[in-house]
Amino acid sequence: MSQTKYREYYAKMVAENRQLFDEFLQINDLFKKDPITHAEQFHRIGQQVVDKIRDFDRRLCSAMGRGTFSTYSQKLSEKFWDLARQDFDQIDMVGVKIKTRQ
Repeated sequence: MSQTKYREYYAKMVAENRQLFDEFLQINDLFKKDPITHAEQFHRIGQQVVDKIRDFDRRLCSAMGRGTFSTYSQKLSEKFWDLARQDFDQIDMVGVKIKTRQ
C-alpha cells in the first residue's frame, strides 16, 4: 500500500537529512529533561531542523496553495507538521526564550 504524499515527503526529508534529525532527536530529549542547560544547542540545531521542515512543507504545498485547494493545502501542512511533532515533541519550543527566576 502506498503512503500518502505528505508521509512520502516527510520520509524523504528525514532520509536526506538523517544526521541532522538524529542529532536533534538527542538534544530534543535532553532539552525536555533540562531546558536551561541544553537551550543553546537545542535552539541552534532546532533552527536548522525547522528550516528543513519549512522547506519541505513549501515543496509539498506549493502547487496547492493557489485557487480552490488552498484549504486542503493548509490541512496538508498541518498533517506534515504533526508528523514532525510526533518525532520531536519539543519542536514548537525552538526559538522560545525561557526566563529563569532569580
